[in-house]
Amino acid sequence: MTSFVVKNCRAVLPESVMEDAVVRVEEGTIVEISRGREPVAGLDAQGAWLLPGLVDMHSDAIEKAVEPRPNARFPTEVALRELDRCLAAWGVTTIFHSLSFADMEIGLRSNGMAAALIDEVVELSPRLRVDTRIHARFEVTDLEAVTHLRRLVAERKIELLSFMDHSPGQGQYRDVAAYKAFYGKTYAMSDSDLDKVLERKTAAKENGVFRAMEEMAALCREHGVAMASHDDDSDERIQWCLREGVAMSEFPINLGTARAAKAAGIRTCLGAPNLVRGGSQAGNLKALTAVEDGCADILCSDYLPQSLVHAVFLLHASGVLSLPQAVAMASLAPARATGMGDVAGSIELGKRADLVLVKVRHGLPDVVRTWSRGNEVYASC
Repeated sequence: MTSFVVKNCRAVLPESVMEDAVVRVEEGTIVEISRGREPVAGLDAQGAWLLPGLVDMHSDAIEKAVEPRPNARFPTEVALRELDRCLAAWGVTTIFHSLSFADMEIGLRSNGMAAALIDEVVELSPRLRVDTRIHARFEVTDLEAVTHLRRLVAERKIELLSFMDHSPGQGQYRDVAAYKAFYGKTYAMSDSDLDKVLERKTAAKENGVFRAMEEMAALCREHGVAMASHDDDSDERIQWCLREGVAMSEFPINLGTARAAKAAGIRTCLGAPNLVRGGSQAGNLKALTAVEDGCADILCSDYLPQSLVHAVFLLHASGVLSLPQAVAMASLAPARATGMGDVAGSIELGKRADLVLVKVRHGLPDVVRTWSRGNEVYASC
């Protein structure tokens, strides 16, 4: 249904909460936001929170959906439709499926597989419940990825591109041992296989990594593709972002880098699982520390989409942020950062009706209804 009314809700607006609100949608667009002084027909929310749909700009959950175990590949449409169903139930109305171009690391991250999967997702996206977009992750030491990325950008199949470097000695992995410990355990890679990957990364750094990064950044600017940098660990990385027009810093490794990004006008993006778990899996910057310091702008799900709504309500419950501020980190802020701010990310007149009705039960948020582009895509019993 693209025309409906939600009444008796607590509507979370960009800067305030409207109690006893009435939100009217016509043809998939929000046309009225008012207080419910007069009786009106519509869905009685019984005091539940009405949020804008969550905008998840970085989620690699699709990798586990398509390949839940190494070499156990599911048909893309089966995996994607089931993940799409879950996203709606978790309050995510816009998803940027994050697919990595990192040949020789793991199966789905090989260039050919990643490119083919993007082609499939784009083809299937009109049939899905939520707004489905692509975030291509470019492992900068994989120079062969550039050919695939050029095509995908030119064909407008990518809405966001991030630059990442998982080479040991910087970024997420401080040394070779840390790199091998993670990839060996997580992706069942042997020590000799990991040595080959590291040899390739070293060779690439001597043969044109920075030229490839500059070429891709220029191509993204030409085609209006948003850009992010991944696992930034220094002011030098932030200065590179400034020079190349990269407007987001994903998962800065330390507080100093997050502060440098904020000072430079670059939005920082932190992981919701980090916040819900109380810390970084890799022992890096705590998301809560960045929020408390005022240098966190965006929350994404990273690898666990269901964590996003929990992170929002956790921030509110802890008193760190007001609910509108916490909600904006997972809706309006990522929408603006990816060029969607005029159409999605907040409950405002004229915007697309991406809405999520949430009840708090036993201290935890429970999504009870979701609308995407004005269509009801999830309703709990």
